Amino acid sequence: MSLLSWIIIFSLLGGLLSVIVAASFLLLPAHLRKTLVPHLVSFAIGSLLGAAFLGLLPHALAGPGVDDFHNIFLAVLLGLLSFFLLEKLVLWRHCHVDHCEAHAPHDPHHKDTEAAAGWMILVGDGMHNLVDGVLIAAAFMTDIHLGIVTALAIAAHEIPQEVGDFVVLLHSGFSRRKALLFNVLSSLATIVGALLAYWSLGDMQHLLPYVLAVAASSFIYIAVADLIPGLHKRAEASATLQQVVLIAAGVSLIYVTHSTLH
Repeated sequence: MSLLSWIIIFSLLGGLLSVIVAASFLLLPAHLRKTLVPHLVSFAIGSLLGAAFLGLLPHALAGPGVDDFHNIFLAVLLGLLSFFLLEKLVLWRHCHVDHCEAHAPHDPHHKDTEAAAGWMILVGDGMHNLVDGVLIAAAFMTDIHLGIVTALAIAAHEIPQEVGDFVVLLHSGFSRRKALLFNVLSSLATIVGALLAYWSLGDMQHLLPYVLAVAASSFIYIAVADLIPGLHKRAEASATLQQVVLIAAGVSLIYVTHSTLH
């Protein structure tokens, strides 16, 4: 199978499949959905951190033309700061629960505000998916096994995010069918980003280590700045134990997948 085929297939996995799985969660009772999503978030944290530290960064440091590790870690630092600014500009949207201060309209009687929130989610999600596609393509262009691990990590964190986005769209006045349609269209941005990266980075192999470093910073930022704070809302010992076990499971999945493929 050609490299381009790998990229397209796993871009679909990271984008479209996560939307379909998330949509199926809406068929579950609300109390069951609220129980399952936090567990998915904990698992996603482990997957993201595992992919960043066990896959992306090692490959970035071993990449072609990398003779100074300081430049790679500078790229990681600049990536973290950039994602912080993007989130401040409401271009990066990550809510993984049914009610989120960043997504939920403050006045439910203002329909225009609710509709605007829904469209804002779709725009932000489309840009997010576009970047995910770039990261998947860059990983595959470095190593097929790294590409698979990266796509798995992206799919793991996309599912709980998409569940939250679906709920916001429904609260914004979208019908279930319309919410699914627009989320599917938004997910196709992953393939667009992947194809753009494949064509633009093909002749610039020396840039791949830095793209991987930025990808690692993206995963680290999402896990540490976005997802982990939500886990602190449940501080009881049993919840903490569940979170640690699921985070470890996410890391283990990436480790086993990466080791087995190699």
